[in-house]
Amino acid sequence: METAEMVLRMVLVGLGATLIMDLSALIQARVFGSASLDYRLVGRWLGHMPKGQFRHASIVAAHPTRHESLIGWGFHYVTGSVFAMVLLAFQGQAWLCSPSLMPALLTGLISVLAPFCIMQPAFGFGFAAAKTPTPNRARRRSLLAHLTFGAGLFVAGWLLIQLFPASVCLRQG
Repeated sequence: METAEMVLRMVLVGLGATLIMDLSALIQARVFGSASLDYRLVGRWLGHMPKGQFRHASIVAAHPTRHESLIGWGFHYVTGSVFAMVLLAFQGQAWLCSPSLMPALLTGLISVLAPFCIMQPAFGFGFAAAKTPTPNRARRRSLLAHLTFGAGLFVAGWLLIQLFPASVCLRQG
């Protein structure tokens, strides 16, 4: 499989996995009333970076930035594709031909380090949401969201190979 095709396939897997994660969050919000992260705040965080501000006492109280919602949602989907590339880097092309669940779930589990170690502290929420009113609840929700992303990597990878088999995979099988 050519490098360009592998990259395109992993971007599609990452986008699909992120969409599955978001659909799960939407269902949880409708059924259980649990709110997910407002990606507008991610855009606000990114919008303050060119001015040299990378940490906030409270991202919620920070001055809104231009196009923060669009930027936040776009960054969310780009990040999903980046983590799909991480999966590819460790599993190689063989995973694209025959996706397996455990490496995908492990990637989802590893991806939770990004909010715990980078975003939550930068937003003023503390390491692993320690400064939030209910840190253990926030941690469980982050973990569930990222494990759902991992399951989404598997589902998106499986669907992609079923719908659009790669020629190299056909020759191997």
